[in-house]
Amino acid sequence: MTVNDVILQTSEALESFVDSIATENGVVCAVDTEADSLHRYRESLCLVQFAVDSRCVLIDPLAISNLAALSGLLSGAVVWMHGADYDMTMLRRQFGELPATVYDTQIGARLLGARRFGLADLVQNYFGIELSKSSQKADWGKRPLSPKMVEYALNDVRYLMPMGEKIVADLKARGRFEWFDESCVAARKKVLERDDSREEAWRIQGSGRLDRKGLAYLKAVWQWRDAEAEAWDRPSFMVATNRQLVDWSVTLTDGGQISLPPYFRPDRLRRFREALAAVEVMVESDYPDRPRGRRRRRDSGFDRRLDDLLKKREDMSRELDIDGSLIAPRASLESIAADEATPSELLLVWQRGCLGLGE
Repeated sequence: MTVNDVILQTSEALESFVDSIATENGVVCAVDTEADSLHRYRESLCLVQFAVDSRCVLIDPLAISNLAALSGLLSGAVVWMHGADYDMTMLRRQFGELPATVYDTQIGARLLGARRFGLADLVQNYFGIELSKSSQKADWGKRPLSPKMVEYALNDVRYLMPMGEKIVADLKARGRFEWFDESCVAARKKVLERDDSREEAWRIQGSGRLDRKGLAYLKAVWQWRDAEAEAWDRPSFMVATNRQLVDWSVTLTDGGQISLPPYFRPDRLRRFREALAAVEVMVESDYPDRPRGRRRRRDSGFDRRLDDLLKKREDMSRELDIDGSLIAPRASLESIAADEATPSELLLVWQRGCLGLGE
């Protein structure tokens, strides 16, 4: 089979493929996606890898303007993915919806106790096959795809369904399939409900330690970076990292001098200085407000309740041989201990059962 045999690049080829596998009861398949987030300012879907039965194909969204046939197929499908959050996000952006059912082999493997749960790790574990990672950071927006990239992409879906069958069998044998099913439903719902708005995107990790003037600097340099990245058509981290933005903002707030990378072009430096100058003439009332964090009510029993919940979690973690964070994130247990939320608001049914918690 040649490269051209596995890449669908026209609407007619896609529709023909979909017609050849569509059934009244829906399709069980495996899907993965590739985007150009490491190489472009605006991330776009560059490739969809699709496996059904023994067939694996690559669908090229950059060549096919109308993907309605794929959208219609996936809308009623049972889809296997690995580390599905990102791929579901890409499909939701592209089609405005998600497949009816999404099963994530990573979730299943972790519920079985896997501590190394990357796709390559699991394929090695279940099939004794070592996958190449050579194209992991490739530019998927470039055409034509090299044979090495094609093989890498196909391997992302080639083993998912047979591996899923093995994982499901193990989960059922241990009485954990319902946990898996509920966790996958929750993960799909989380992506559907996620707000992708960039309104406050400049409030990056580390900004919490800045005062209001520091936040003004951070917002200014973040907006400067975003504009530079858009004009350059490169990811924003290639202009400056988040850590650099926060460090610059701290230094500027303290009245210090910052050292900029020597490779910045004169026009980029000029726009940077203009951004800082705008902050320096800003009146204090125009500084961004610091978010008002919810003050936790810690009564005398909070620590005792939290310690009790954490002990239950760790005991179950050892008994089940799974990561404790799967049973319950610490932040959720803190909220429950502080009576800020009920267990049913933060934890799944199987998680509450492990901890002996009611509603």
